[in-house]
Amino acid sequence: MNGVRTLAELVAWREDLRRQGKTLVLTNGVFDLLHVGHVRYLAAARRLGDALVVAVDSDESVRALAKGVERPLVPANERAEVVAALRSVDAAVVFDGPTAREVVAALRPDIYVKGGDYANGAKPLPEAEVVASYGGRVAFVDLVPGRSTTDLVAKLRRALGVEGT
Repeated sequence: MNGVRTLAELVAWREDLRRQGKTLVLTNGVFDLLHVGHVRYLAAARRLGDALVVAVDSDESVRALAKGVERPLVPANERAEVVAALRSVDAAVVFDGPTAREVVAALRPDIYVKGGDYANGAKPLPEAEVVASYGGRVAFVDLVPGRSTTDLVAKLRRALGVEGT
């Protein structure tokens, strides 16, 4: 399965993977202004299993995450399409809400992946409780130092002489 899919489509595909004994990996995030940190993170996540689904925050959920008044810079459907086009990604889905708990509960991935900035409880991970409820595993992938969309936006603002968030 390739491309941007609905959650219902992914649930049916997930059942096919389960019957085949294949491991599903799921991660989620904003993925605004795709950069090398994203590409390496998603490639590392994909290496943990047979298939990778990426849940992309809706525009509303990005605004709720307080990423800045102008974020997201790219609409959710376009961010999901770009992420889904990566070789390491089997499918993407856009989700609403402050967390990906609903997506995790529906897909029940074997492995749920987040960046190393969530390791050791450094940041809250509400999805972990859902993963634990069905016996899945949470894994952390190291981030690429100095590579984030927030840093990239700040660099662009400095280059353009623009103030603000």
